[in-house]
Amino acid sequence: MEKAFQSGISCIVMDDKDNVATLLKDVKKGEALTYTQKGEEMQIKLEANIDFGHKVAISPITKGQEVIKYGEVIGAATSDIGVGEHVHVHNIEGIRGRGDKKGEGVQEHANV
Repeated sequence: MEKAFQSGISCIVMDDKDNVATLLKDVKKGEALTYTQKGEEMQIKLEANIDFGHKVAISPITKGQEVIKYGEVIGAATSDIGVGEHVHVHNIEGIRGRGDKKGEGVQEHANV
């Protein structure tokens, strides 16, 4: 499937499974972000100032739930994260190779 580049975009969602968007510019609290997921244009409002390159939740993420970026698990939430909230080291942790996390609500992935 061919994807067209759009000018003026402020964030990107790479995969329909993603629950975060990556910012392509600094964005201020209260600003609206528009992105496309599953062929639909969606919009959220930021709950905090978030810098270029950082992530923002585009769907609610509960404590222990996997954080998905580029269609891949990048960690697990250490607290509940609401739509429009900053997703970073203060509220996610890596789970790859952590034998101590087995059975704590984080799903295992054999292919990750």
